[in-house]
Amino acid sequence: MKAVVCRAFGPPESLSLEEMPAPALGAGQVRIAIKAAAINFADTLMIQGKYQEKPPFPFVAGFECAGLVTEVGEGVRHLRPGMRVIALSQQGAFCTETVADAAGVIPLPEEMSFAEGAAFPVAYGTSHIGLVDRGQLKAGETLLVLGAAGGVGLTAVEIGKALGARVIAAASSPEKLAIARAHGADETIDYAAEDLRTRVKELAPKGVDVVYDPVGGDAFDAALRCMAWDGRIVVVGFASGRIPTVPANLLLVKQIAVTGLYWGAHMRNNPQRLASSLMELLGLYREGKLKPHVSHALPLEDHARAFRLLMERQATGKVVLTND
Repeated sequence: MKAVVCRAFGPPESLSLEEMPAPALGAGQVRIAIKAAAINFADTLMIQGKYQEKPPFPFVAGFECAGLVTEVGEGVRHLRPGMRVIALSQQGAFCTETVADAAGVIPLPEEMSFAEGAAFPVAYGTSHIGLVDRGQLKAGETLLVLGAAGGVGLTAVEIGKALGARVIAAASSPEKLAIARAHGADETIDYAAEDLRTRVKELAPKGVDVVYDPVGGDAFDAALRCMAWDGRIVVVGFASGRIPTVPANLLLVKQIAVTGLYWGAHMRNNPQRLASSLMELLGLYREGKLKPHVSHALPLEDHARAFRLLMERQATGKVVLTND
């Protein structure tokens, strides 16, 4: 098979497209011919050695893909060769073929493209568990989404609306905010041109109930000072590059809860909740409440450019690598 291989930590240009043996198929697993695989911010960190997990060299990055089942292992009953599927791959997804645990493989809806399917589980799964389980978002509450046009931010906008919240989307350009509004945002803030704290207080004088934060840095600092009584901040990443610190006195005064979410850890610690979350999300998709946004789909050979689009914030929604 062909695979994008990382042999040493470095920039995307250090990755190489190589021929390598296909992984062996074990019991409870399926082999998948990959048609599309999505790049996540975590992948950009992993190839640079900045992620919380560092796999041994050489490795193939990528967590999520969509494709066709070509072979099933012993004990697999719900999948068969020829099925269109979405998969979570622990073997790496930036390749032409992978082996995945059947528990992490679900049928791809007929109306969903391979690119949309590849873009679906991590971003939507992160936002769904983040908002429902960690943020306890309720209908009628106000949700502030930072980085609202990014891979997870845009899904948080959609899921927040589906849950009945009033959604304020914050991003760094009018173009990105237009996309957030098209996906359901009620109000928008351009924090490259406007003061985030001032604008939030204008839009929500009593403060926001939930903040969804994949950005960190200055945006987190400002959002912390815009919380309503008993508000919740869900921390999912640090795209700004700065991990913020939390003044505990601010948490005390307004009874604010700051909670973290590492979605990938659910694969080990709570796979049942991960699976049920994805099923709920596919239900929302079929109802027309979720519309995966893929701004760029590039062939596997253009992997370095695809990574750069994400790292340099030229993309909105998801960037996907494809195999014809």
